[in-house]
Amino acid sequence: MFLMVADPFLRVLHIMAIIVWMGHNWANVISRPRYRRILPEDPPAAMRDLFIAAAQREHGVFRHASLVALTTGILMLLDRGQLADALRLHGASAPLGLGVWLGVIMVANLWFVLWPHQKKVLGFVAASDHERLRCTRVTFLSSRTNTILSLPAIFLMVMGAHGAALF
Repeated sequence: MFLMVADPFLRVLHIMAIIVWMGHNWANVISRPRYRRILPEDPPAAMRDLFIAAAQREHGVFRHASLVALTTGILMLLDRGQLADALRLHGASAPLGLGVWLGVIMVANLWFVLWPHQKKVLGFVAASDHERLRCTRVTFLSSRTNTILSLPAIFLMVMGAHGAALF
């Protein structure tokens, strides 16, 4: 019952988190359309702390938006009694379920592949230049994977909520 009352809030929070998360992915594609084997320049010493704080905040918001999007989506399905059917890809909840599973894959990719490598690229974690360069390729491919998966994930979730009769 509590979730039923909170549904409008959860919907807005879910959509906002998706915009932040997916928007970051798509902005990355637009700003860097192809892979370049370069490392980010180290900022001048006077600006280093400011750069690190800004980069940590940006990447923190981006990463945590993925968790908010996934959690609010699961809570909304749970409230409607559709979570089990969605996760089992059963009946009219199958499109939503496929979208949820894509979301789970994308969150796991972000937290367990992209972020550990991105910390090395940005210098948050000590790494040799050779290791940092290797990590640039991993972060590029991991980010592109999430960007590509975002299209069917969003389509399936919208279709599952508004066109389930087609399935």
